[in-house]
Amino acid sequence: MEAIKNTIQIIIDLIRVLLVLAVKPPKVTDKKSVGTIFEDTVAKYTERTMILFEDRELSWGQFNALANRMARRLQALGLTRGHSVALIMDNRIEFLALIIATQKLGVAIALINPGLRGAQLVHCIKISGSVKCLIGEEVYDNLLSIRDDLDLNEDDFLWVADRRDTDPPPGVEDFLNQIDHYPSNNLQEVRNILAGETAFYIYTSGTTGLPKAAKITHRRWATATHGFSEMGSLAKVDDRFYLCLPLYHGTGLICGFGVCVYSGASFYLRRKFSASSFWPDVQRYKITNFIYVGELCRYLVTQPPCAEEHNNPLTRVFGNGLRPDIWDEFKNRFGIERIAEFYGASEGNIAFVNAFNKDHTIGICGANILLVKYDIDLDIIVKDEAGKFMPAGDDEVGLLLGEIDDQYVFDGYTDSRASESKILRSVRKDGDAWFNTGDLIKKIDVGFAFGLDHYQFVDRIGDTYRWRSENVSTNEVEEILNGNNQVEISNVFGVDVAGADGKAGMVAIVVKGGKELDLEEFSLYVSSNLPSYARPVFLRIQAELATTGTFKLVKGELRKQAYHLSEITDDLYYLPPNSEHYQSLDQAAYEVLMKGQAGF
Repeated sequence: MEAIKNTIQIIIDLIRVLLVLAVKPPKVTDKKSVGTIFEDTVAKYTERTMILFEDRELSWGQFNALANRMARRLQALGLTRGHSVALIMDNRIEFLALIIATQKLGVAIALINPGLRGAQLVHCIKISGSVKCLIGEEVYDNLLSIRDDLDLNEDDFLWVADRRDTDPPPGVEDFLNQIDHYPSNNLQEVRNILAGETAFYIYTSGTTGLPKAAKITHRRWATATHGFSEMGSLAKVDDRFYLCLPLYHGTGLICGFGVCVYSGASFYLRRKFSASSFWPDVQRYKITNFIYVGELCRYLVTQPPCAEEHNNPLTRVFGNGLRPDIWDEFKNRFGIERIAEFYGASEGNIAFVNAFNKDHTIGICGANILLVKYDIDLDIIVKDEAGKFMPAGDDEVGLLLGEIDDQYVFDGYTDSRASESKILRSVRKDGDAWFNTGDLIKKIDVGFAFGLDHYQFVDRIGDTYRWRSENVSTNEVEEILNGNNQVEISNVFGVDVAGADGKAGMVAIVVKGGKELDLEEFSLYVSSNLPSYARPVFLRIQAELATTGTFKLVKGELRKQAYHLSEITDDLYYLPPNSEHYQSLDQAAYEVLMKGQAGF
């Protein structure tokens, strides 16, 4: 009986998947946008609860009225279709309302990590072409030291109140002041915006240099929210989502907020994740769906059992990065019925979704994909004697490529050279084009699934690693660390840490003149110039760094040695959790790390 039930469910899932895949993305000239999708949902569910945040609750209609007032306020400040603005703010209602406000005007909005500082922050604002900056009260101090480095006037900085614990800086516009004086009805402009126009800039570290701004079109939003709703989270209007991921990332913005906009589901929004508050929140707000990244799931399974986790209403989770080693424990302990793992990248042209609720898989992909052989040690794509790409075998890990065509478009970055660097040409035939994901995946057997291939994520390649749910560019971190007066040269790479998802940053440095490192000064420099997720957790002091014949830094052997005391005689330090000061990595600390008890 159970087998028959499972087969019926697979057939239902298959029909749903085929129906979704049969829907073609909007044409670039179609008048369909984030704004029109949002307003269509508002029209259907005006009085229903949309968002709960701290002590506030807004219906779809109330939120729409706020966004309309904000849009008219932006209009009064001179913003119009085709402009770009930067948004730097923590998760809160105003963040999302400003997103919808800009989309109603046809203004592209650059979603910048509020943890960025210094040169990184300047770079992100500049490459977006932003004519104004919307900065939350809670992070305005990050901007003060770099305002003069931007090609903007004083009145281009808009202070957006949070709890009004402080006053706006002198001469800076209080954006929300008298916002209620503006009309709350819908704007006509939204119905003229085309699907091919840029809606957002979402930043990615990529594999080299400073962050790149990936262009997210209205077409991309419409396609992703449709597919993720119908094949992933199975969102319905009566669902309530738990959204605690940063909204400047695609997972929080598109998979969380976007799916709710598409389906009309309500959501509970948190500024940040809290493992101790999670299950009480789930019970209090009757959460049915959780937008996750794997690291958050790992935090939850390492927490001691609590009363609220039992008989909870959470049945479905949707996200990425849930590794096989904790998948079953997470699912079984908390009674999760459906884990809809997905795979995708902000700048990518393809996505996978675990539409059939299989274990340990990123699911299926409707696009034309190719796995090619990759030499991890040499960090190169393997080619045959004729110089052609070699397909990976069915049981072999391969580098994932996604074919670029009219349906699976690669919108790229604001930097055309950076966009071109992600494209491989003439892979299968002369003139074809493929997006190089930079990720290694493999095909896996998930049992009966109508012959649809399922895959599993393995790792990232090259000069990027993932830590604290962020992609970290080793080159970007190296450039910043090389700016320290003590550092001759640095070499950054990712290493495994017991009990933690992703890879922690480790840096090997050569100190100028062979002097002893001033650890206090270096610690202060790191904490002042890098966001917490990009700060190397481990520090190794070397007399010189090994390079290849073309002067490329060698990372392979360093990755293998990592921070293991038995393999290294150099001085080693580490950055304990919630600390900004490096400490010597002695045997006692090392043993705690190896047991997975360090708190990472």
